[in-house]
Amino acid sequence: MIVERRTQLSQNTERSRYEITRADQVIGVLDYRDEGAIVVLPHTYIDPSARGRGLAAKLVRFALDDLRAKQRSIDPQCWFVAQFIATHADYQDLVAPAS
Repeated sequence: MIVERRTQLSQNTERSRYEITRADQVIGVLDYRDEGAIVVLPHTYIDPSARGRGLAAKLVRFALDDLRAKQRSIDPQCWFVAQFIATHADYQDLVAPAS
């Protein structure tokens, strides 16, 4: 029997990023930059050993849900975040209008 270790999702405000961890090791991050009116999401990274398991999508969903709860608008500069929003229309309302 194979038991997969649980992952945990959190926001690391000191490092301005959302993190996904497994066994107390950070295996993925979604960086953000708070620019007052909007939150810029420039980069998502998942450790190569953990890729292909849907963890990036799980991390992005967590971050977007958190930002929605905080009533924030976003600028999805990261291609993965932009693609995630394009395929999950229920998050389109978070995207700030182009200036």
